[in-house]
Amino acid sequence: MVSGEFRDDIVARIKEESDIVQIIGECVDLKKSGTRFLGLCPFHGEKTPSFSVHSGQQFFHCFGCGESGDVFTFVMKYYSLDFPDAIKLLAGKYNIELPERRRSQEEQMRAQKKDQLFAVNEKAASIYSRYLLESPGARAARAYLQNRGVKEDILTRFRLGYAPAVEVEGWNFLGGRIPGAESKAAVEAGLLVERENGGTYDRFRDRIVFPIADLSGRICGFGGRIVGEGQPKYLNSPESPVFNKSNLLLGLYQQKEDIRRNNEAVLVEGNFDLISLVAAGCTNVVAPLGTALTREQLRLIKRFAERVTLLFDGDAAGIKAAVRGVPLFLAEQIAGRVAVLPEGDDPDTFIRKKGLAPLLQLLERAESLPEFVLHRFIAEFGLTLDGKRQIVEELQPLLKAAVSPLQRSVFAAHFAEKLGIPPEQLAGPSAAAPVAPAAAPAVPGKKRSVERIVPLSISQRQLVEFMILQPQFFPQLEEGGLRECLADGVGEILFLQLKSLLARKNDAEPEELLTVLPEGAERNLVAELLQRAPIHAQGTSEDDSREEFADLLLYLRRYRLKKNSEELMARMQRAQQDGNAGLLQELMMQKMEITRKLHEE
Repeated sequence: MVSGEFRDDIVARIKEESDIVQIIGECVDLKKSGTRFLGLCPFHGEKTPSFSVHSGQQFFHCFGCGESGDVFTFVMKYYSLDFPDAIKLLAGKYNIELPERRRSQEEQMRAQKKDQLFAVNEKAASIYSRYLLESPGARAARAYLQNRGVKEDILTRFRLGYAPAVEVEGWNFLGGRIPGAESKAAVEAGLLVERENGGTYDRFRDRIVFPIADLSGRICGFGGRIVGEGQPKYLNSPESPVFNKSNLLLGLYQQKEDIRRNNEAVLVEGNFDLISLVAAGCTNVVAPLGTALTREQLRLIKRFAERVTLLFDGDAAGIKAAVRGVPLFLAEQIAGRVAVLPEGDDPDTFIRKKGLAPLLQLLERAESLPEFVLHRFIAEFGLTLDGKRQIVEELQPLLKAAVSPLQRSVFAAHFAEKLGIPPEQLAGPSAAAPVAPAAAPAVPGKKRSVERIVPLSISQRQLVEFMILQPQFFPQLEEGGLRECLADGVGEILFLQLKSLLARKNDAEPEELLTVLPEGAERNLVAELLQRAPIHAQGTSEDDSREEFADLLLYLRRYRLKKNSEELMARMQRAQQDGNAGLLQELMMQKMEITRKLHEE
């Protein structure tokens, strides 16, 4: 079963019958170029086509933003669907009947309850919205919104409403408008609160009400902002089967296409921060629901954008929030930035006082999240010996949060350079950060100019490039000791992924490697190599490839001999220390034989 809902054979049939060029061609203007189709990427803004669709292998890849996958991936990403809904969409398009999976009675009851909660939330949203727009009792609320610059188009876009004050409509305004049969669902959704002596009363009173929708537009719950005096200032719906604050973001449903176009989401703290920014023209904005940013919320954003900019007011709480956020961004491998507002301003007051242009300039100058955190630590502790020691201690949790040894070593090297200390000292034994392999001697033959995306030596980068772009030579390179030469780094990861791919499909194309690699440095390197491949191919004949292959095999043989020589030297030193003359003599003979072979190569 796939995703617990559809049989593997059904999924395979849908994938086989789906024409990825046709599906993507309905959304992107594609033009044939050789064996592939090219167009402008729908997932980020670009003027030169870098979005490639391969009909034979049935996958797509964008060399600009790195998005890639099969037909299911595209449908999920483009239409903001989960996997089951993508399956249903494609099955309907190709008239493939989906066998219904029989639900247990418990599953049916859970689904029915959720439907009831969504229905009563939808009814409440309509009641509150209509009251805000039409009722004399909402006059003060309308004036409050007008003073904050919120116009009717924003009210409509976000379906803002008003829950009237007790002195205007009493304690049971909403409860009196919900039929008795639905009152139980209204209580469970948190719209109504049960009295100890029986009956119910409204949870939201004298509050601007913000409906909170999921990606499908279903109302999961509400946030309420007090209009008059009173506490709490903000009040959210309680947790329910359809409302979990950690899994939702205010504004994501309304702003997801703007976020996709910008390939970036701006995260603000307050509901009115979001409303004010959107009203002013900064439309790729979302807000958490009064909680710290969660990994689940980042995953939601990641479906539409590769970057998130945290817009904070720069106080101690904002800085702490940025530090807390680093592990989440590392875990989800999404780029985080921080823009700090002037002292005394929040996003709402800043945009209303200064307008859109200064805000956009502020966002443009945003620092990367790790850099922001490091600079704040330097400002707090200084760069004295004791200050550096404290900074190293503060950075340890961030280094430990790295999702791979490679990512950890890259961060350690960068932070160490900024602090003027050796990377090993920053990483320390607790961080378990590996040291990048020492640069090997340059490989003879043609030079290739792969940018230094990951910490590989020049020779290792050339080996990786040839391995990926010329997979027909992979078996001989493996036999020649390729993995040994690429050990403990990104090169070995790519070696293992390519080996696994070729084991499943002997004639696999290099581009197919992108479909099995997660986001990260490894995938970025492969995408870079593939993007440059047509340039390298010009003027490169089969004889040239074989000549380079021979050079690389020679290099691998010499690498293996040198490594064996180093190991023998270490064993000879131990034998000498132990006084084992017989073993020392034997090892010296082996060392001389290796030296002879090196001279012959």
